[in-house]
Amino acid sequence: MSVVIAVVIILFLYQPVKVEGTSMMPSLIDQERIFINKFVYRFGLADIGRGDTVVFWFPGDPTKSYIKRVIGVPGDTVEVRDGIVMVNGRALTEPYVPAEYRDHVSMARTIIPSEQYFVLGDHRSSSNDSRAWGLVPRRYIYGKAVFVYWPLDRLGMLR
Repeated sequence: MSVVIAVVIILFLYQPVKVEGTSMMPSLIDQERIFINKFVYRFGLADIGRGDTVVFWFPGDPTKSYIKRVIGVPGDTVEVRDGIVMVNGRALTEPYVPAEYRDHVSMARTIIPSEQYFVLGDHRSSSNDSRAWGLVPRRYIYGKAVFVYWPLDRLGMLR
């Protein structure tokens, strides 16, 4: 019975995921283990919101999954000016991006259409994200990062 419960939890609620790469540092580190909540978006319990750390199928190759932070939601206008992210004409406050992880890349203004999301890595100078390959379709987003379980010194809920 416990195996059945574990399978149900993993299939429908939470899934363990290994972070690969440095694009989400310092929020998430390479080889860190996290749980993602697969239930919250699938059944409409919550909207995908700006600031959420999401796991999705990479639009350029849907056999690969990526983890990034949602910056732009449908209806937003997003622009990057010399590394400063502008959402709807205002500089986005990003305490999760330390100065040493910023870059000076610019990107033309983009209006986010319905069912699409603009995502960035927190380690901007080391991230392959929407600035390079575009928007993420809603149907590709399958989980929200919620909890770090390994290594133990980083154990806890994600902000």
